[in-house]
Amino acid sequence: MATRKEIDGSAGVPQFYGKELRFKREEAGLTLEKLVDGSFYGITYLSEIEHGHRRMPLDLAQHVDRVLKTDGFFQRRCGDVRKAKRGAHAPSFAPVVEAETRARTITEWSSALIAGLLQTRPYAHAVIRSTHPLDTPEDIEAKIAARLQRAGLFDNPKKSEYWAILHESLVRHPIISPEEMAEQLEHIAALVRRSRIVTQILPWNGPTRPFTELPLLFMNFDDEAPLLYTEGPYHGQTVDDPSLVMQYSKAYDRLRAAALPPEASLDLIEKAAEEYRNGQHRS
Repeated sequence: MATRKEIDGSAGVPQFYGKELRFKREEAGLTLEKLVDGSFYGITYLSEIEHGHRRMPLDLAQHVDRVLKTDGFFQRRCGDVRKAKRGAHAPSFAPVVEAETRARTITEWSSALIAGLLQTRPYAHAVIRSTHPLDTPEDIEAKIAARLQRAGLFDNPKKSEYWAILHESLVRHPIISPEEMAEQLEHIAALVRRSRIVTQILPWNGPTRPFTELPLLFMNFDDEAPLLYTEGPYHGQTVDDPSLVMQYSKAYDRLRAAALPPEASLDLIEKAAEEYRNGQHRS
């Protein structure tokens, strides 16, 4: 029999919400299966809400309130959970951060900026300071901390498999100082050397298509439909239409086929890092 995992309601708003949900469900004598019966959600989904790992969708909160007769409590409070889980991330990106923790595989294409999951503090600071020049130092620090926290995925070998394709211009045209750029590239190389990620570089003369201007982030799951996320400096869009996600996935596969092999890409990254470190870089 699986060991019951306790929920620490003091850990944060999502955990407090989830613990109260479990308490009310068990008080009513209902199993997870009985509570989701009649909704569009499964027992795994509800269990992850109870443990604070997922946000409660509004329609599910309304369903839970009806079944448990909780007078709209969970509907009223689900917005608080959504805000708490978003943290310093943009509203459009918060669902992506949440989904990353459940993803079986994450694949990215980056042409304008090094992918957020790979960024060091100086690189993240440069990006955030450029796109939000009126932010206070406290706001900037909160956004940097939130971005760096995402990279905790790489500390757990049982978490997502991650594969990134980066355009060669990201290596050759730095937006930070040479010393900081050396650190950034060494950070990526170290993740590759630890077998935490796979990285490929698309050369200058690689194929270009209109979609290559868009960053693409794909997530595949064990028991959910795949997701695609793309964005601009001030907006983001999540796509879950299977046929559209598949079409973009095929485009990503063509980019991967045109990119340098992982071993050659690592050599290029490490050589560029050494050049930045020794003041020998030429753009």
